[in-house]
Amino acid sequence: MPRHEPIRAEGRVKETLPNGLLRVELPNGHQILAHVLRRIRPEAGRLRIGDRVTVEMSPFDMAEGCVTDLNGITT
Repeated sequence: MPRHEPIRAEGRVKETLPNGLLRVELPNGHQILAHVLRRIRPEAGRLRIGDRVTVEMSPFDMAEGCVTDLNGITT
C-alpha cells in the first residue's frame, strides 16, 4: 500500500490549550487542532496568539495535525 505524504500548511495560532495543543487557523479560514512535536515543545512555551506555525496534516483527516515548525518564534 503506498504511503501518502502529509499536507503541510502555514497557519496562525488562534488559541493555546493545555497539554501542548493549539488551535491553528489556516489561510483558507479552516481551523484545526494541532499538537506540538515533543522536540520543539520547550520553544513552544513562548508561543502567543497570532504567531505563525507550520503544521502537517494527514490527507485522510484534516481536522487535526501536528506543529512541525515555529515560524513566528526567534531563538
